[in-house]
Amino acid sequence: MISRARSLCFAGIFTTVLFCLLPAIAQTSSAQAIKPDTISGRVVNESGKPLPNAQIVLRPMGPMNLETARALTDREGKFEVSGLKPMSYQIFAFLPGYAPVLNDDPDQTQPGVYRAGDSVTLVLTKGGVITGTVTNQAGEPVVGVNVRVSMVNVGNHLPNPYYPNGGADLTDDRGVYRIYGLPEGTYVVCAGGGDERYVANVNSFANDVPTYAPSSSRDTAQEVMVRAGTEADGVDIQYRGGSGRSVSGSARGPEGTQPLQFVIILASAGGLQMRSFQGANDRGFVLQTVDDGDYSITAIAERPGGELMFSAPKQITVRGADVSGVELIVQPMSSVAGRVVLEETKNTECSNEQRPAFSETLVSAQNKGIDTFQLIPRFPRPTVNADEAGNVLLKNLPPGQYYFTTQHVAKDWYLKSLSFVPSATASTKAGNPVDASRTWTTLKPGDHLHGLTITLAQGAASLRGQIALDKGETLAEKLYVYLVPAEKETADNPLRFYSAAVTAEGKVALNNLAPGRYLVLAQGALDESVSPLTRLRSPDEKAYRIRLRREAEMMKAEIELKPCQKVVDLKVRAKTN
Repeated sequence: MISRARSLCFAGIFTTVLFCLLPAIAQTSSAQAIKPDTISGRVVNESGKPLPNAQIVLRPMGPMNLETARALTDREGKFEVSGLKPMSYQIFAFLPGYAPVLNDDPDQTQPGVYRAGDSVTLVLTKGGVITGTVTNQAGEPVVGVNVRVSMVNVGNHLPNPYYPNGGADLTDDRGVYRIYGLPEGTYVVCAGGGDERYVANVNSFANDVPTYAPSSSRDTAQEVMVRAGTEADGVDIQYRGGSGRSVSGSARGPEGTQPLQFVIILASAGGLQMRSFQGANDRGFVLQTVDDGDYSITAIAERPGGELMFSAPKQITVRGADVSGVELIVQPMSSVAGRVVLEETKNTECSNEQRPAFSETLVSAQNKGIDTFQLIPRFPRPTVNADEAGNVLLKNLPPGQYYFTTQHVAKDWYLKSLSFVPSATASTKAGNPVDASRTWTTLKPGDHLHGLTITLAQGAASLRGQIALDKGETLAEKLYVYLVPAEKETADNPLRFYSAAVTAEGKVALNNLAPGRYLVLAQGALDESVSPLTRLRSPDEKAYRIRLRREAEMMKAEIELKPCQKVVDLKVRAKTN
C-alpha cells in the first residue's frame, strides 16, 4: 500500500509545475506611469479604506516561471516592488478574513496582468463564512474531523491561477466548524477523508470516505451560496464514515524509457480530486476511500529538465466494488515554438505611441478537447511571455488540437494575424503558411513544432460606450457588446470579431481593435458556459460568427474606426427578443 506521507513527499518534486495553493484577488489598475522597473500600489477594501499588513505576491506570467517577489502593505495600504524586468506579471494580495471581489472597471484592459511601471489598486472585501456542526448517526458531536469546502460555481470572475478550494477547519469539542474568508460563490462542504492541509496532525478520519452536507456523496451534496461578508450557518453534516472502495493499477512510460515516478490523479465531474503516488521501483498505485461514482484518472511524470509526461485521461466507474487493473501509459508532451513580430505604422495619429516590449506579450495555447487544465487545477496553463527578442516557447502541451491567443499591454497595438509555417523535414520542404486563427494545430505525443508567427500591428483603436435605454427600459443581465467586421474581405476573419461584457451601470469598453468598419450589436451571451470572445475566436465556430453577423445586420448600427482612434461616447442599442 502506498503511504500518504510518500505521496506528499513526491508531490514536492512537482513544485516547479504544480503552483502552490493560493487564492487570487480581483484587481484594478490606475495605469499611472511610475518608476520604470517598479510596480507599486495600494490594497483597499470595497469602501476604499486602506488595508495594512496585507501580503503582496508578484509572479511573472508563464506556467514554469514561479519566481516571486513579496512585500507587505504599510499603514496606508501602500506597497512597492522594484527591480522588475519588462514583462507581464500577476499580483496577489492576502489578508486573513478577506477575499477577492469582481472588478468591473471598464478602463481595465487586461484584468490581473500588469507590467513594470504600473500603479495598481488591489481590492479585497470581507469574505463569507460557512459554519455548522458535524454529528454521528446518534447525534453526538464528531470531534477533530477535518471539514473543507470546495467552490463549484465561481460567483465572480477571479483571475488565474485560482484553485477553487476555499478553506478548511477541524471541528471543536462540540463538533462545530467555521470556515471564513471565502470568496463569493457556490460551495459544497465535506467532512473526513484525506486532506493535505492536516498531514501533520493525527487524523483518524483520513481513511474514511468524505461525507458531504447534509449526509451524502458528492453527487447529491447540498450546494451553499456564499455572499461577501455574510455567514451561511446551519450547514450541518451527519457523518457516515465508511472505508469506501479502492482504485488500483499501474503507470508506466513508453517502451525504452527509464523508470519514472508518477503522480496519479482521480477526479470526478463534480470537482472531487484524490491523488496517489507510484515510485520508480513500485509495481503500481492504490487510491483508497473512493466513493461510488464516475471518475477520470490520469498520471503525470516529470523528466529531467522539468519536462512532463502525461497519460490521456481514462474514464472509470466505481459501483459497489473495488476497481483494479487500471493501466496508465504516459507519453511525452509537446511544444510549439514561434515568434512575435511587430508591424509599425507611419500614420501621424500613432506617431507618438510607445513601441511595446516583446517580453510584455503573453501567448496562450487553447486546447479543443478535454481541458487538462480544469481537470488538474494546479497543472500549469500553457501561457508564456515572449522573450526580449520576441521568441515564444509553449512547453508541456498534452496531445490534442490547439489554437493560440495573445494578450499585450500596449493599447495602440492589435493582433493582426496568426500563421504557422510547417517545418522542413528530411523528406519534405517547408510548407506554405497556414492561417492558425482559422484552423486547429494538431499536436501528437512528443511533437516539437516550430514556425508559429504572431503579428502585432500598430494602429489599434479603442471604444467606450453606454447602452442606450428608452424611458422605462431596464438593463438586461449578462449583456455583451459585439463588434462584427462589416467589410467583405474580413467577414470570415476570427481575429476581427470582438466582444466585451456590459457593466451593471450599462458601460462597455473594447480595446486593441483593428481599424476598419464594424457592425455593433448588444445582446445576451448565447452560451454562458464559455466566454463570448473565446467562442468568437474558436476555429470551429464559423456558423456562430455567421449567425452573429446576421443579427448585427438587422440592428443596422455601424461604426468606422480609424487608426489609433479613441471613441469615448458611443451609444449602443440592445437587441430585444
